[in-house]
Amino acid sequence: MTLLSVIIAGILTYITRMAMVTLVDRRVLSAKLKQVLGYVPAAVFPAIIFPAIFFNDYGNLIEINDPKIYGAIVAIVVGYLSRNIIATIFSGLASYWFIIFVV
Repeated sequence: MTLLSVIIAGILTYITRMAMVTLVDRRVLSAKLKQVLGYVPAAVFPAIIFPAIFFNDYGNLIEINDPKIYGAIVAIVVGYLSRNIIATIFSGLASYWFIIFVV
């Protein structure tokens, strides 16, 4: 039953996303709307990442000395300096893992 639910959810997600890609004519969209839609990934990414950093599994705020905070700080600095999303992700993960497994 769980597998069936996952498959149905995947199919519905695929259909809703493909509908926007295939049914919307790009010539109909105004330049202003295209510009606004360009900010969607930048707006959604923090909404996904920040709760994972600042909240634990029970929905409580984590302590300031949590390794996730240090990993996020390293990722922010690397992202600001490099402007490279891959370097940002890898540096944040590497620093987080280093703190967990080595320190």
